[in-house]
Amino acid sequence: MNVLVVNAGSSSLKYQFFDTTEGIVKAKGICERIGIGGKISHKQLLTGKEYEAEIEIASHTQATRLVVECLMNPEYGCVSSMKEIEAVGHRIVHGGPYFFESVLLTDDVLAKLELCRDLAPLHTGAHIMGIKGCLEAMPGTPQVLVFDTAFHSTMPKKAHVYGVPYEMYENYKIRRYGAHGTSHRFVAGEAIKLLGKPAKDTKIITCHLGNGSSISAVDGGKCVDTSMGFTPLAGVIMGTRCGDMDPAVVPFIMEKEGFTPSEMNEFMNKKCGFLGISGISSDCRDIEAAIAEGNERAKLAMDILTYQIKKFIGAYTAAMNGLDAIVFTAGIGENTKALREAVCENMDFFGISFDKEKNNGMKRPYSATCLSTPESKVKVYMIPTNEELMIAADTEEIVSALKK
Repeated sequence: MNVLVVNAGSSSLKYQFFDTTEGIVKAKGICERIGIGGKISHKQLLTGKEYEAEIEIASHTQATRLVVECLMNPEYGCVSSMKEIEAVGHRIVHGGPYFFESVLLTDDVLAKLELCRDLAPLHTGAHIMGIKGCLEAMPGTPQVLVFDTAFHSTMPKKAHVYGVPYEMYENYKIRRYGAHGTSHRFVAGEAIKLLGKPAKDTKIITCHLGNGSSISAVDGGKCVDTSMGFTPLAGVIMGTRCGDMDPAVVPFIMEKEGFTPSEMNEFMNKKCGFLGISGISSDCRDIEAAIAEGNERAKLAMDILTYQIKKFIGAYTAAMNGLDAIVFTAGIGENTKALREAVCENMDFFGISFDKEKNNGMKRPYSATCLSTPESKVKVYMIPTNEELMIAADTEEIVSALKK
């Protein structure tokens, strides 16, 4: 099946075009600066031919039409007509209390997604614009929504209910939802294959580490806990997000700095983490460069992240009563060798024996790699994530069922 996978942001629309039958990506690209200018970058992966243009893109609808035109272009496209785009799969960050699995788009589904705006204000509106853009540009093409929060819906209440009055949970749906679930689902599934035993017998900790980072405990193939919470602000420190801290810090800073609630939210999401601690950058590559030059605040930022990841590994090992594998993935998890080594050192008590030589010798393009020694009781893997592949697979499954 030919599936167009869309990841819509407020001013961007990333896409990949899959042939799920052959298991290949035929094309991919991005529309940027939607509504504030416009640029499209497209690559046909079978021939390597590329197209790039500065072009006014007024809306997500226009962006979708440009994508379709690129896919049908005789020079750098890969389909001859719009009919060959058999389905669209959308990455959705937050399904709230309404969606616990991937679903076919309907009017009712779209109405419920509107109710998730408060839970993920930075993402939901952009997703809805992307969906409506595809509906207008490709009427009649079935569309599927794949939710990042769905994988975490298997968490028991003891893991997802907060210590606020229960009425808050019932009335306002305040609970731990998690994020990056599609990535956690993919790499956990790949790790289960590598472990070579039934999913029900596996205990895995997946570390999705990037500008946004989250860690999940996956017991028997199902998520039982995750570090992000009601929003993607919780857990370990990130590029610009503060991660976990005493809730009393929030009103304290608001009073001292004179912040409004929205300003405080902006502060915690965009001015903390690596950026706030180092004073240099939110980018891990810049932090590593600064560490190499002897910058102590940059080193502190990395030390804090390393320490926090270790704590989650310890906590989740206890929660699952065991551990078979740790998985590193996403931008930092896949590319930052020093972080992987720092997290795994001095973990002998857990039966982790890390192969530093293998870790340091990894070359691009990366593929799933075991980074633990043969005698290690716990396997350590670096597995490149592929959220788009999971979205394409879910979309194919749901749309194929319509034809039966």
